[in-house]
Amino acid sequence: MAFEIPVEKWTAAVSALTIGAAEADGGTRTSTVTVGGETTLPFLGFEGDTPNRPAIAMEVLDVPPPNYPEPLSAAFGDAVNDPAVWAKRCVEEFGADMVCLRLAGAHPDQENKSAEDCAQAVKSVLGAVGVPLIIWGCGQPDKDNEIMPRCSEVAAGENCLLGTATEDNYKTITAACMADGHKLITEAPIDINIQKQANILVSEMGLDLSRIVMFQATGGLGYGMEYAYSIMERTRLAALGGDRMLAMPMLSVVGPEAWKAKEARSPEEAAPEWGAAEERGVSWETTTATCFLNGGTDILVMWHPRAVALLRKTIDSLMGEEA
Repeated sequence: MAFEIPVEKWTAAVSALTIGAAEADGGTRTSTVTVGGETTLPFLGFEGDTPNRPAIAMEVLDVPPPNYPEPLSAAFGDAVNDPAVWAKRCVEEFGADMVCLRLAGAHPDQENKSAEDCAQAVKSVLGAVGVPLIIWGCGQPDKDNEIMPRCSEVAAGENCLLGTATEDNYKTITAACMADGHKLITEAPIDINIQKQANILVSEMGLDLSRIVMFQATGGLGYGMEYAYSIMERTRLAALGGDRMLAMPMLSVVGPEAWKAKEARSPEEAAPEWGAAEERGVSWETTTATCFLNGGTDILVMWHPRAVALLRKTIDSLMGEEA
């Protein structure tokens, strides 16, 4: 008897979303990125479509990163002293689809940079590269409310992706997105109900659901990845089942989480039995990213260039685009 692959019939789709504005759209980007639009679970081509490739963003900080693991310091060298130079290398040498500029220097526990300082960093990166930009705050709610409106303003018309809006701190950044024509990242602490509530709150302010990307706080391999994956999977199932409040593309912050693991960042002399530090770290980041890719992530924020290259090959294979 012939075997027939069982096919799931879904009633809905993930919404598609474009980041970046070319000259014809009032911006200066030389490329744009469209994600989402899936009508099936990840890469199950016999059940539905995955019309847009997952996008790879590389993270750039506005200040030199403290305690950067040696393999990453070696990969970027002095570029980490200037976010524009760093971003340019990510795009021109390592092929990033997007740049994620994290305004870490604004945090009160770091350099407590002003809104104008942060805006200048945004302008410098926009001037250095033509890819779409993710502008990410420092993670301190009051400070983000201070800096993000100005950063949004200087990037007006570029259709950036701003982050993040949480259930308890969403009004200022949502208003900035609406005023300046950007997309918005809503964040939840690995909780599908809080994620849904954040989406509802920003939509009630008037932001269209088609302008939202979801971020469930990410865990690295061996440090919460399994739980994060399960939440992503449940979110995708809800979207395909018709829940409009969970039908947005998803983003994962892979690099910082993967390199937090002691297995990724410990020097070789501390654990010689674990092998070469650079190989460990790259493998840890690539494996974490691949898992989230199969959980339904549409945008992956990466750190190491070699992990980016390996992830790109994986995406090529899953999309049927291998050379």
